[in-house]
Amino acid sequence: MNAAKALILALALPCAALAAERNDLQSCYDRSGLTEIKPAANGRELVVIIDQTIPMPEDLQRSSWGQIDRFVQAGDRVKLYTFSAFLPGEYLRLTYAGEMDMPLEGEIRDDVSQRKLRSLDQCLTTQKKAFQAGFGKQFVNGLRQARQDIPKSEIMNSLRKVGEDMQREQGVNDRVIFLISDMLEHSEYTSFYAANQIKQLNVSNELKLAQSKGLYADLQGSRVYVSGAGLVTDSVKHAYRSGKTMDALNQFWSQYLSASNATLAGFGTPSLSTDLR
Repeated sequence: MNAAKALILALALPCAALAAERNDLQSCYDRSGLTEIKPAANGRELVVIIDQTIPMPEDLQRSSWGQIDRFVQAGDRVKLYTFSAFLPGEYLRLTYAGEMDMPLEGEIRDDVSQRKLRSLDQCLTTQKKAFQAGFGKQFVNGLRQARQDIPKSEIMNSLRKVGEDMQREQGVNDRVIFLISDMLEHSEYTSFYAANQIKQLNVSNELKLAQSKGLYADLQGSRVYVSGAGLVTDSVKHAYRSGKTMDALNQFWSQYLSASNATLAGFGTPSLSTDLR
């Protein structure tokens, strides 16, 4: 099954109840009775975060899926969060957490029975497809549940909470965050809107405000890629965003992330033109 077919399958599946943090991708080593010789993961983690306060156009949804599918490889951990604002029924959720297995290589294979080795190799061959189906369903659900009538968007606070989760993890030394969002903070802390339109940010003032409110995160050295920056809902006046406005938005997030132990590696306005790396 290629990535496009996996996404179509995910689109056709019904919504499932979202659960708390867990491992949604069963290890092939556990399944084959070889847990004791399971190789260590590769230390990479992809964290996908969906902002549900802005519905994403179909082309951005599909290109985002392509980015994820091209990036994920054997040994990766993958997490999916969704967020909007801290309202009844709306909060930061971890909707998927899984880890791809590394292949079994070298002399250790010689000590494994042929029956178990066959079972393991067959499982490893199909594990990417299992990831595409399981993660893909939750990814599509997260995008489809986005609503433009949610009055608040707490991007910085959500990143702070994701950073707290990262601090509790072990065995990860290479992190990528893929943030699918308009990047327009609109919370009790601050708002990037004025008179029902995107305002021209005073970057220095907004950064000082974020610091004074304790909104910086610790994102553990992540490289951050954004898709959807500057998208607006139907209710916002002046849908056109000037280059000056978008430059200021980019500058704010670049400096905010730098202060949050991360690097802004790609800023799609709205489409991300570079692959996740």
